[in-house]
Order: sequence, then C-alpha cells, then structure tokens
Amino acid sequence: MPAVPPGLRVDVVIPARNAETALGTLLAALPSREIRALVVVDRNSADATAGVARDRGAIVLREPSGGYGAACQRALAHFAELPEPPDVVVFAPADAYLVPEDLASLLVPIAEKDAELTIGVRGAGSALRDKVVLGLIEAVYRHRFRDAGPVRAIRYPALVALGMSDKGDGWNVEMLVRGLKLGLGILEVPVGDGGPRSRLGVRAAAVAGGRSLFHILRHATVR
Repeated sequence: MPAVPPGLRVDVVIPARNAETALGTLLAALPSREIRALVVVDRNSADATAGVARDRGAIVLREPSGGYGAACQRALAHFAELPEPPDVVVFAPADAYLVPEDLASLLVPIAEKDAELTIGVRGAGSALRDKVVLGLIEAVYRHRFRDAGPVRAIRYPALVALGMSDKGDGWNVEMLVRGLKLGLGILEVPVGDGGPRSRLGVRAAAVAGGRSLFHILRHATVR
C-alpha cells in the first residue's frame, strides 16, 4: 500500500533547528517520490541543517526568530503563494521518527474517512507533563486526547480555517483546542515507536502555567 493515497497532494513541513543529523535520518526515511514537497523551515540553525535539507531535495525556508510556531506559519505563508496549495499538510519536527507506514496511518483516515486532523500517538503514551495538559483539555472541552505530540496531518482548508497564531512551542496545543472549538473531525492514530520521543512533544505540551494553559482557557471563553 502506498504511503500517500493516490490523488492526494501532500506537503510535509519539518521545522528544524541545529538538526543536521536527525534531519538527514528523517528525510531519508520519508517516501519522497510520493510526497509533493518536503518543506524544511530552518529555525536559525548554527549547523548544516539547511544544507542537509537541500541535498535531500527539500525546499528550504528560513525563520530567523527560531520559534516552532513561527516556523510553521512561515510554511503556511509559502503555501498561500503557490498556484496549487496542498490538499493535506503533515507536520513533523526534525527529530521525529516517521516512516512510510506512519505516514499512511496519518493520511488514509483523511483520504477515506471524515477525519480532517490526525494526531500520531506513540505506543509508549504521554509523558507526565503532557498528561497534565491533556487532562486540562479534557476537563474544559470534554474531549480526551491520548497524546499532544507534534506528528500530525491536517487538511489544508481546515488548517487555514483554524487561524493559528502561536509562534512558539504552544503551537501543537493551540491546534488541538482550536480544532475542538471549530468542530473538526479529529482522529488519533498509532504511529511507530522505532525512535526516541520527540523533545518537542513534551515541550509543546508544557506545564499548565505556560502557553498551553493560555490557549486552553483563551479558547474556552471565546464563543
């Protein structure tokens, strides 16, 4: 089975900072012939991250602020300028473990079912700090997520409709709560455990005193 369902234009966004080694591993694992574009957003790296991305055939964008959310928004600005935007955008940090089978797990529910946003869930489950934030989301929105990890896929029109604003590590949690508020079809799907848990998965779902709490409560009070 192909990793990308036929007829689906898929672009993969990889925010990366000082990730030349991990990025090369990730890009080598992805089925580049099935993906329309690999878009690496260099978050002000001091190493050869951008060169590794170019050598692997990726489009390289730059985000001098270094913020994870700002890097994702830089990719969105790029898509808005294209004659044909993607049908689906996959987000993955440079240190993620993502193989073709994982990509299919994320994309098939969007192509064949009613899912608009799929979240990759590791078998190991969430770290303690993630669980704090996920528990708060459940208490406020009555929806239980198993993970707030950064590996995910979303239909491009839905992504635009979310109106994402976070420029830092609150991006992933903001996407969850905005998706719930907008009524998106959200599905969590299992992805492999062959690599280490992305550091950003923990940082983006940081302790409830940070950006995560801000987004959870902010959107809970907006009608």
